[in-house]
Amino acid sequence: MHHAAQVYGKVAKQTSSPRDLEANLLLTAASRLQAIHDDWDGKRSELDDALLYNRKLWSIFLTAVTADQHPLPAEVRQNVANLGLFVMNQTMRIISQPARERLPALISINRELAAGLKGGG
Repeated sequence: MHHAAQVYGKVAKQTSSPRDLEANLLLTAASRLQAIHDDWDGKRSELDDALLYNRKLWSIFLTAVTADQHPLPAEVRQNVANLGLFVMNQTMRIISQPARERLPALISINRELAAGLKGGG
């Protein structure tokens, strides 16, 4: 059964568009953070891993959109970069002072960007 899941995962990666893959990764990050937000006392121990996942994801986005050869228009790239910097700063605030009420901003940004990626084509 585990092997079948691995095969399916590889096929899904090969057949998904990069935009769909990015959207799905953002939704995964948002879901992890939402679960912690919804059960702060029970899942608080998972916060560091969820923030690390989200930070790595956004690091990749930031690296990609700031590359000169990126195909998006400069204004869109700048907007994504600004969001990424906000995400990084908010993540550092949460790491230094964990608070449930700081998570919705990250969750919302991830979901909104994912929706844009899925709806844009």
